[in-house]
Amino acid sequence: MLRETDCKGKVKIVKSQHYFQALAPVAVLLVLAGCNRKAAAPAIQPQQVSVVTLRAQPVEIHTSLPGRTEAFEIAQVRPQVSGVIEQRLFVEGSDVKAGQQLYQIYAAPYQAAYDSARGQLIRAQAAELTAHAKLTRYGPLLRAHAVSQQDYDDALAADKEAQGEILTAQGQVERAAVDLGYTKMNAPISGRIGRSILTVGALAIANQSNNVAIVTRLDPIYVDVNLPATELLRFRRELAQGRLQREGDNAASISLQLEDGTPYEHAGRMEFSEVNVDESTATVVVRAIMPNPDKLLLPGMYVHAQLTEGTDPQALLVPQEAVSRNSHGDPQVWVVDQDNKVSLRQIQTSQAIGTSWLVTNGIKSGERVVTVGLQKIHPGATVTPIEAQPAGKAG
Repeated sequence: MLRETDCKGKVKIVKSQHYFQALAPVAVLLVLAGCNRKAAAPAIQPQQVSVVTLRAQPVEIHTSLPGRTEAFEIAQVRPQVSGVIEQRLFVEGSDVKAGQQLYQIYAAPYQAAYDSARGQLIRAQAAELTAHAKLTRYGPLLRAHAVSQQDYDDALAADKEAQGEILTAQGQVERAAVDLGYTKMNAPISGRIGRSILTVGALAIANQSNNVAIVTRLDPIYVDVNLPATELLRFRRELAQGRLQREGDNAASISLQLEDGTPYEHAGRMEFSEVNVDESTATVVVRAIMPNPDKLLLPGMYVHAQLTEGTDPQALLVPQEAVSRNSHGDPQVWVVDQDNKVSLRQIQTSQAIGTSWLVTNGIKSGERVVTVGLQKIHPGATVTPIEAQPAGKAG
């Protein structure tokens, strides 16, 4: 480094060539040091995510619906004849058999009417014997011209009239017998009888509008559920396409969960579906018949009915935690390809099976979906997949 004075007497520093030659090695070392520090920075590792490999498997398809129980048979006990109730022959809330006597109505007037009708029948039969005997005698006399044709015709008419009186008397006897039988009020069906509306000593009126007791058959029992019309269409379409297989006859199986959350131990079957759709609710009434040997189910109870539609032999189940929703509410999943790169794919789901969604479109068997770590990935990113437990079918 040299000092020089210019023409105005100012001193300036002049860097010589030797100065720059001395600094060159130092600059090279600084550059090399910077390169070494940049090369030593750690590389970004792929994000670890949990994935599930989807496998097609047979899955039972269920539809859960609320429902109400309905009596299989119900009969109202009403008096057919008028009279005072003499006896009540059952215990309220007990089981009765068809034909079992429940009440006894005062029967003396009806017994008297029956006896009178029987007497009229005997009189008619006696009159017919006399008329027939006379007709029998007049036959040979007519042929011998001992009686006139008019006398024979009168005898024949009297015999026919006597036969008509017998038929009339027989009808009166039968009517009186029916009324006498109605004094014994019997159970029309087998079942459980409720409380008695009339007590002993009360007057029962023939064909009154109010019943005196109700008998309900509880085993079996109906369960009516309202199935959305769209679900019924899907159900029938999948059966036609062979996606669902039925067990046994053409009736689907139904299980129940009681209002307190406990399962009902007996399984039933679907009997029929209503032919008309309710316009206000867009639902169809589906009726199931359930065995009820313990009389646990009573008419009017609220239950949850699980309709077993059939078995999908090639069902794909995706864990619910793997499914997210876009801004339109459409379901979507993160799919990992063979190069461990992720992409977002929209799918179609039909219903929840346990903790998984049943997928109908958008993904196929053998593909991997991300279940844990969805928030840390983006489309095209490379990940380190860790296989998790595959989705199983609901038990």
